[in-house]
Amino acid sequence: MTIQLAQKFEVVFGRAPEVVARAPGRVEFIGNHTDYNGGSVLGAAIDRGVWVALAPRTDGQWRFASDPNPRILSLRVGEPHRQTGDRRWLNYPLGVIAALPAFGLRAPAGFDCLVMSDLPAGAGLSSSAALELASALAFLAFTGQDAPRATVVKIGRHAENHFVGVPCGILDQGVSGFGKKDRLVFIDCRGPRFATVPMSADAQFWIFNTHTKHALVDGLYAARHRECMAAAKALGVSLLADAKSSQLEATRAKLAPAVFARARHIIEEIARVGATVRALRAGNLTKVGRLLTASHRSSQTLFENSTPELDFLVDTLTTRPNVYGARLTGGGFGGAVMALTSKKFGAAQARSVATAYARKFGAAPDILHTKTDDGATVIT
Repeated sequence: MTIQLAQKFEVVFGRAPEVVARAPGRVEFIGNHTDYNGGSVLGAAIDRGVWVALAPRTDGQWRFASDPNPRILSLRVGEPHRQTGDRRWLNYPLGVIAALPAFGLRAPAGFDCLVMSDLPAGAGLSSSAALELASALAFLAFTGQDAPRATVVKIGRHAENHFVGVPCGILDQGVSGFGKKDRLVFIDCRGPRFATVPMSADAQFWIFNTHTKHALVDGLYAARHRECMAAAKALGVSLLADAKSSQLEATRAKLAPAVFARARHIIEEIARVGATVRALRAGNLTKVGRLLTASHRSSQTLFENSTPELDFLVDTLTTRPNVYGARLTGGGFGGAVMALTSKKFGAAQARSVATAYARKFGAAPDILHTKTDDGATVIT
C-alpha cells in the first residue's frame, strides 16, 4: 500500500511525498459506550487502516486529496474551519491541526496531503480515528516534532470532540495508537491507562458489515451521552464508572426508564470487560464468547443502539458451529457485527450467514476476515 500511495501522490501532486504515516482501524471487542463514561474497554487494532502522505508547499496552502477521489481540495493556511458536504472528511485532519497548539505543538505550514484507506466505510471499524492518528503522526514528523504516544492519542480524541463535534471517548484513538499484533488493547478510560492482553492463537475475527446506518446516528450518539451524564448526576458520581449496581437500583425511582436502562448497561458492561480480561488470561474462549453475546443483548435491550439487521446477524452467528460469540462493534445504530470464532470457522460458513441475511434483508453484508496488527506508525 505504501508504494501504491507514493505512486498516486506523484500522479495527483506531481512529486514524491516526504512523510508517510499509517494508523490501523479497530474492532471494539467489548465495552460498548463505556469509554466516555470513565470505564474500561477492550479493542483490537486490525490489519486494515489509513495512510497519510505529505509534501511541503511554500504558497500558503493546505491541499488535500484522497484515493479513489483524487480531486484536490485547497484551503489557505491559518485557522482551520469546519467543512461541510463532500468536504466533511477534511474535518478529521483539520481537527488535528486545530488541536496541536492545545498540546504545546506547532501546526504545519503549507503542504500537499493524500489520504488512502483499505478500511470499509461505515463498518464500525473507526476509519475516522485512524485518519486522525495517521494525520497526527504525519504532521508531527513533517514539522520535526515528537510527542508521547498517549499525547498523540489525546490529540486525535480532541479533534473528534472539539472540531468534528462527536463526544466520543478514548477507545477508538487509543486502540489505533496502542495496538499490538496478537494482543488486545485494554484501556482504563479514566486515566487513561493503556495495557495489552494476549489473544489466543485459536481466535479469529469476522466482520459482517451491513452498510446500514440510522439517519439520525450522530444525534442518537449524542443523546446516549446526555442520558449517561444525567444518570451519573442523579447518582451523585462524576461518571458512571464510579457507580455500583446496588446504587443504581436504589435510585431507580428517581430516573426516567430510559436513563435507568442506559446506566444499567454501562455499569454491567464495565463488569463484563473485567470478566473478559480474566477469561482471556485463562484462555477460556467459550466464556469470552458468552460475554460478547451478553454485551450485544445489553446493547439491544438496554442501550438500544442495535438494529434489526445487527440483531439478526448475532442471532444467526451464535447458532453456528465454531462461533464463540458475536456482538455489534462500534457505536451501533447500524454498521457491523463482529464474530469471535475458532480457526475452524471459514469462508464458506461466513458466506452462509451472509446468504441468510440477504434472504431476509435483500442484500448481503460485506464480509471481512481480520487479524490483530500493530498500532499507528510513521513509515517514512
